[in-house]
Amino acid sequence: MKPNRIVALSGIALSIAAFAAAYAPAGDAYVYVSLDSLQCIGIFSINSSSGDLTPVKTVDAGGQPGSLAVDPTNHILHAAIRSKNSVASFRINPKTGDLSYIGSTSVTWNPVYLAVDRKGRYLFTAHFADHRAAVYAIGQNGAVRGGALQVITTPLNPHSIRTDCSNRYLFIPCRSGEAILTYRFNDTSGVMNPGLPDRIATPDSTGPRHIVVHPFLNIAYVANEFEGSVTAYCLDSLNGALARLQTLSMQIGGTGGTIGPAQRGGADVHMTPDGRFLYATNRGPNSIAAYRLDPAMGLMTFIAHYPTEAMPRSFAIDPTGRFLYAGGQRSGRLAAYGIDPGTGRLALLKTYYVGRNPVWVLVAQTADQGPD
Repeated sequence: MKPNRIVALSGIALSIAAFAAAYAPAGDAYVYVSLDSLQCIGIFSINSSSGDLTPVKTVDAGGQPGSLAVDPTNHILHAAIRSKNSVASFRINPKTGDLSYIGSTSVTWNPVYLAVDRKGRYLFTAHFADHRAAVYAIGQNGAVRGGALQVITTPLNPHSIRTDCSNRYLFIPCRSGEAILTYRFNDTSGVMNPGLPDRIATPDSTGPRHIVVHPFLNIAYVANEFEGSVTAYCLDSLNGALARLQTLSMQIGGTGGTIGPAQRGGADVHMTPDGRFLYATNRGPNSIAAYRLDPAMGLMTFIAHYPTEAMPRSFAIDPTGRFLYAGGQRSGRLAAYGIDPGTGRLALLKTYYVGRNPVWVLVAQTADQGPD
């Protein structure tokens, strides 16, 4: 590993109204940013009261990092090293958020997306250009074990891979293949078996990209790249099958309909931990769309869309649901927003220059477990 490099951080403060805290903070939270051009991961601590970020350090990733994923306990962070077709694993210091290198594992193809199962035993990889997905075992030391347990061939361009909250079903949106695959997942053996049915087809020019599952309802939400929209799907708890429930545009009004090419570019999607609000980034108009979620049915109501940094590929929400951090891949900046706990509306807090090409943003909350 090369010596750690410190990236200078500058902020531009913008005045906002004070938001009442929706949740009491529990532990320290940190933002991790993959800085592709600098071949490192930037670490920033979150002020739990204001949402302000303070740079901690940068850690050499050993190559160009992309997707980041943490285990359920927030003890281990995995980074897709796309320039080397590998996954690097790091231990998270619960007191400082610092990363200690554990090891790297070669994967057969370039990993565009990583996810850890709900029990922290397996790592999933999606390989966009190679139309593959795979599952790997995670060793007791936290590192990914070499050699995939299973590799599956997918429709064109799988862009994400995640389990549902029960850990029994696995979903793989395939952007150019216009399908979302469903697999039954055995979290004892790590084996994936096709669901019945094994997929749902999406209309032409939809481009399903990233998926998130509601924490309490059997609903999944998918950001559609080509259409610039978000689709809600009902999730059948008996077989994992998805059924389209609702699609809303990421644009003003959020009612769908035909939009021009400049308005397309849906990328990432996340929701607040309480399942009340959903957000999605759109790289066409460089904006973040906000939606209110019905607590009974999970239906979306469009709130507003907000301008953000250029090329907002990735963003993350802190564990309290009070702050959102969006990376501008072209601007090199990270935009911090406050989330109004009553309305879900966003207010820009500050922007931070973090370095060239921030391609992934992840928030993890640590818990002090006593002396090291």
